[in-house]
Amino acid sequence: MKKEDFAHIFPSFIYEYLNYNSVIKNRSDLTVKEYANDLYTFFRFLKQIRGLVPDDVPFEEIKINDLSIDEVASVTLNDAYMFLVYCKDERDNNEKTRARKATTLRMFYKYLTVQKRLLAENPLQELDSPKIKKTLPKYLTLDESLNLLKAVDGKFKERDYCILTLFLNCGMRLSELVSLNLSDIRSNNTMVVTGKGNKERTIYLNDACIDAINAYLPFRPVDGVKAKDKDALFISRQKSRISPKTVQFIVKSTLEKAGLQDRDLSTHKLRHTAATLMYQHGNVDVLAIKEMLGHESLSTTQIYTHIMDEQLQKAAASNPLSAVKAPKRPVLDLPEESGDD
Repeated sequence: MKKEDFAHIFPSFIYEYLNYNSVIKNRSDLTVKEYANDLYTFFRFLKQIRGLVPDDVPFEEIKINDLSIDEVASVTLNDAYMFLVYCKDERDNNEKTRARKATTLRMFYKYLTVQKRLLAENPLQELDSPKIKKTLPKYLTLDESLNLLKAVDGKFKERDYCILTLFLNCGMRLSELVSLNLSDIRSNNTMVVTGKGNKERTIYLNDACIDAINAYLPFRPVDGVKAKDKDALFISRQKSRISPKTVQFIVKSTLEKAGLQDRDLSTHKLRHTAATLMYQHGNVDVLAIKEMLGHESLSTTQIYTHIMDEQLQKAAASNPLSAVKAPKRPVLDLPEESGDD
């Protein structure tokens, strides 16, 4: 689904909601597309269960651009819960994806009720989200991180080494890394990163990052680079700004060369690695990590303290004395105490 097609795919009130998130709420294009897909799927489902389309029309061909505000207003909590069941059973969506869909529906109906006042009441105000199982993030150990960097080779090794170094030292998101520009690098050894919602934050570059950037820049293509990408930091072999897919391939192939292909790792796991290593080895305050990663909520960052808690538990369990049992002796029947002094 392309953003430029939204006006043709959706009725005006949904199209305006997506624009509201893009322009007023400053959501990223990816987030807005997720909202669009969630709403598209929900209202297709609604049309299908209400018999508003012939039975022989495939689900993916159901159109919703003729949806009326009255049909939207008639939605019930039961409709929403049936949709979440459908997403689980028929679309194999995990709890995290279903929770996002529930959030999308709640926000959309709140917008129609509060911002636009198109609905007198919000029928999904009490919609609950599926409970998400909390899991500790996967990450590389210090030795594994060093091995990953050592595994970099090939024609573009200076570029690829720089990419991995920034991931492992700065904890960037994939979208942040590919959007980096030469002009984002400042003379005071800092870098401006544009994160979620186009929010900028400053990252301080350590010696490893500065060295990797300086080693890459002499090999960065200049001639033939597309005009719109002249300022891009990382350039692809096609002489354009490097794409997320290319970076994902670089990370995946280097993980394989380092013998780490069975760890279910990704670019996002390198972000977790950066935060974990800082917390474990750098004695860095969790508030500082929050600012560096660009987290809005401290609760998001505090997962790294749980990693340390788990490691401390494992360390205690691995103590060679952990299996030694306390000596036991039979409990003798002791005479009852008398009340005399």
